[in-house]
Amino acid sequence: MTNSIPVVCNTYQNHTLDSTRWAHYSPRPDDIVVATAGKSGTTWVQIIVMHLIFQDMQVRPIDEISPWFEVRFRDFDEILSTLERQRHRRVIKTHLPLDGLPYHEQVKYIVVGRDALDVFMSWWNFYGGFDDEVYENINGRWAGTPMPRCPDNIHEFWRDWIGKGWFDWETEGYPFWSNLRHMQTWWDFKHLPNILFVHFSDLLSGLETEIQRIADFLAIDLAPDMRSRIAGAVTFNAVKQNGDQLGRSGGFFHEGTNGRWRSVLSHQELKHYREAADRELSPDCAYWLENGRLHRDGVMPAPAPPAALAPK
Repeated sequence: MTNSIPVVCNTYQNHTLDSTRWAHYSPRPDDIVVATAGKSGTTWVQIIVMHLIFQDMQVRPIDEISPWFEVRFRDFDEILSTLERQRHRRVIKTHLPLDGLPYHEQVKYIVVGRDALDVFMSWWNFYGGFDDEVYENINGRWAGTPMPRCPDNIHEFWRDWIGKGWFDWETEGYPFWSNLRHMQTWWDFKHLPNILFVHFSDLLSGLETEIQRIADFLAIDLAPDMRSRIAGAVTFNAVKQNGDQLGRSGGFFHEGTNGRWRSVLSHQELKHYREAADRELSPDCAYWLENGRLHRDGVMPAPAPPAALAPK
């Protein structure tokens, strides 16, 4: 690592992303940015943060409260005006790696991670549900190479997603953006006090504990009864039931579980994952992505052997 704080060194522009939009971002001292590579619990954490901010159980449209800043297929003037009108504490979503996002010391960043194998399965379900209207909406505002149609075969999708990048400096994540490298760009700056890492598996296994961690990080006083109420309101079933009110209907929320890849990916395909992880991730970042729980004792356990990834 050559810099003590992050600097922008890559521009991310494709069918979905336009990182140059962040040049127009004017931070407020208490802004919150929820950052993920996608399909890792983004919406889950956005909802948790919104309940923490408002201290109530009201269901609000996510894109009106917490817009995705760099998304190309939404009107940028509308995103800016939405944020400018807000008088509550702002929550902004990004899917950018940290090397493409301007960093501000006064902003709180919550980075959400998930095992890449589970991320892949979630992408497969989500991407496979795109219809003609979705492709037209995405590709209609971009003059470059369009987003391709989702392959019919999950193994074809896996081959591209784990072994090919959309951008020249990426080697996985196609046809979107990197997943593994994305997380490493954030992990390299985990020492910064305004960056918090939250893991999908820890949300599943210890939801109230994670809600309290997020509240503490954001300096939000949280009574135990409110923590319990928020936990009840953000279970997978509760969030899926409120999908229409949240602006996330249809197949956006699928199962909210991990491990579905075990009955899908072959031993050879898992070997391809391990090669990509070894190439893109530091050992401690790889361990955290695959397991979570690092924050609980601050000690890095020995990594599990690659054979542990083989389906049983």
